[in-house]
Amino acid sequence: MATEKKIIKTIRIDADKCNGCRACEMICSAFHALPKYSSSNPARARIRVVRHPLEDIYVPVYAGESAGAECAGRDRYVIDGKEYDECAFCRAPCPSREDFKEPDSGLPLKCDMCEGEDEPLCVKWCITDALVLEEREEEVEVVDEPEELEIGLASLIEKHGMKKIQDAVARMSSAKKG
Repeated sequence: MATEKKIIKTIRIDADKCNGCRACEMICSAFHALPKYSSSNPARARIRVVRHPLEDIYVPVYAGESAGAECAGRDRYVIDGKEYDECAFCRAPCPSREDFKEPDSGLPLKCDMCEGEDEPLCVKWCITDALVLEEREEEVEVVDEPEELEIGLASLIEKHGMKKIQDAVARMSSAKKG
């Protein structure tokens, strides 16, 4: 199978630089409001700042792929003597928690890197540089997209079966010859 080089974008997070201002949450929620920038609701943001204000610890986490089920692991992390559950830093919306779910519909949210913008707005608005856009080149397999005809035939075969489709094509061929 053929491969091609593709630019992969990620957001590098330096938790030591985060001051907990939550500007990233606010701009993200405003960008994803309908219509765009019409409101600001951090529950709609694709980034969350996990915080422990008494210890002055703030960790930005942005939404990743949705998980259809709960994970098996429940690891615990200790940061500066404070214990955190693995879920606090998880990027996946899942059935066991409400993080990264659209508040009205419950549908999972995923970071889209502010599609259409030069860079994600959370990165642009981060005054402490805790969020940095990183791009790397990666080899990916090229998947041939099926043509419209193939998609239609696959749908007909799924509905009627291969034998019926072959018989219909044979009848049409013989009718056209005659």
